[in-house]
Amino acid sequence: MVLRVLICDELPIIRDGLRTLLEEEPDIEVVDTTDSGFHALILARTRRPDVIVSGLVLKGIRGLELVRRLAKERVEPRPKVVVFALNAGDDAISEVLHAGANGLLTEAATREELASAIRAAANGHTALAPEVAQQLVEWYREQHGGELVPHGTLSGLTPRERQVLLLIARGLSTEGVADELSIGITTVRTHVHRVRAKLRLRDRAQLVSFAYRAGLVRSA
Repeated sequence: MVLRVLICDELPIIRDGLRTLLEEEPDIEVVDTTDSGFHALILARTRRPDVIVSGLVLKGIRGLELVRRLAKERVEPRPKVVVFALNAGDDAISEVLHAGANGLLTEAATREELASAIRAAANGHTALAPEVAQQLVEWYREQHGGELVPHGTLSGLTPRERQVLLLIARGLSTEGVADELSIGITTVRTHVHRVRAKLRLRDRAQLVSFAYRAGLVRSA
């Protein structure tokens, strides 16, 4: 199966560079590129990409807003989004994860990492650049006195709560988790609330970080 990819970024050099990197991948086809967030929304409906690789700077609307709007699009199948960020600081990582992106890469990404992230996103998984995953680890260490998360802390979660946590860490939205597990959206939110309470975590970014440190998810 050939994965259809749409590339979005304000800078032509980024768009052309990403296209060139992907030309050598036999299972990936770049169906179009654009510098506009609004145009990307139209292309998501007309070109039906499996994965959208987007920068954070676009004309019209920001890349984060594009990710949020795509998450609400009534298009089946809904395209997954891998964000390509030139500068992935702590704030950018948190915002991208909160927006619902399925992956986050930086300018240091290799062709293999880019292609791997696209394949992972297409399969419903989350792919993070190694340096992004490391930042999440360091953030967690700072929050918890330098201690890594012991696997035993997962023992307090029910099997269903662990499933929900894993799917969230892989980048699925609340609606996506509900569809994957064939349960209601309200039920998913209840599970998320209980998981956060049991693990004493505040938000989605912390849930993702915990899942990586607990070994539920591996970085790309």
